[in-house]
Amino acid sequence: MKLLDEDEGINPALSLVNLVDVFLVLVAALLIAIAQNPMNPFLAENVTVIKNEGTPEMEIIVKKGEKIETYKSRGEIGNGKGVKAGIAYRMPDGSIIYVPE
Repeated sequence: MKLLDEDEGINPALSLVNLVDVFLVLVAALLIAIAQNPMNPFLAENVTVIKNEGTPEMEIIVKKGEKIETYKSRGEIGNGKGVKAGIAYRMPDGSIIYVPE
């Protein structure tokens, strides 16, 4: 019975089992990261994502239900007819407060 007398540190099968456990944890972490992605197609919510905010390459991605629309900046200043609707203030903590007129 040589197998029963072997030391656990020498048995290569035990290190293989530990390696499989590490890969299972890695796969579980990747699945959780994919599930929490805001552009996940399985979410039933409406989502808006702004990429490169404030730059000429700005892009806005809007997801409403199953429809996804992309708006890309052309680097131009917008113009049109309209009236001032209120004032927005950026607070020290980074939040924005809108005050209608």
